[in-house]
Amino acid sequence: MNYPLTILTGASRGMGLAMAEQLIAPGSTLLCISRNSHAGLTERASAQGCTLTQWTEDLSHGADVSRRLGLWLAEQAGHAYSQVCLINNAGVIPRIAPLSQADADDLAMALRVGLEAPMQLCAAFLQATEGWTAPRKVLNISSGLGRRAMASQAGYCAAKAGMDHFTRCLALDEAMKPQGARVCSLAPGVIDTDMQLKLRSADDALFPDRSGFAGLHAQGQLTSADEAARRVLAYLDKPDFGSLPVADVRG
Repeated sequence: MNYPLTILTGASRGMGLAMAEQLIAPGSTLLCISRNSHAGLTERASAQGCTLTQWTEDLSHGADVSRRLGLWLAEQAGHAYSQVCLINNAGVIPRIAPLSQADADDLAMALRVGLEAPMQLCAAFLQATEGWTAPRKVLNISSGLGRRAMASQAGYCAAKAGMDHFTRCLALDEAMKPQGARVCSLAPGVIDTDMQLKLRSADDALFPDRSGFAGLHAQGQLTSADEAARRVLAYLDKPDFGSLPVADVRG
């Protein structure tokens, strides 16, 4: 019997950690790429009979990580898997302020982690697995802010909008291949994570939408990381995954 292989970025906290925990299952193979490893994942995988590998990598150096991924995939037995998936989940919010007050290095980090690295990892993943017979999927975790402009969020909005659009291009590429990968850039909804805390704790003078995020939290409208992970992974498992290259888990 064959089991799935999943590659997941940003797996050490928030929804990424919740997805990693839910992806751990007997026989499965999981590669997590994050700034930090997570001891709890190692323990859980050992107890469940899951093959877990954790790389501590800085995705602002996406070219190096993508080369490492390509070499790692070349060593895998592609025929041994029932399905192979890449989930680009990692992302960072640069300083919350108007672009006129942005720091160049901070913006570069946000774009490298949120847009450049996912593109590089997609390229490495698809090239290394192109001859594999197992179904291949790419799930890029996007955001509603990739589709709706917001003041003081230019860097994050740009990264997610770019992710949406390169996924559209990727879907066209893969549709021309006999066994092309199915791809989707998916907005997961509003989730109770450190990112949301950062948004609702921002300075009102710099972030005019702060009260809206605070209101979502106060009214209990944020989805837990565990529930958001469940919804995202359920979407990944849909028979028609990839029919929409850009989608929202809320429909």
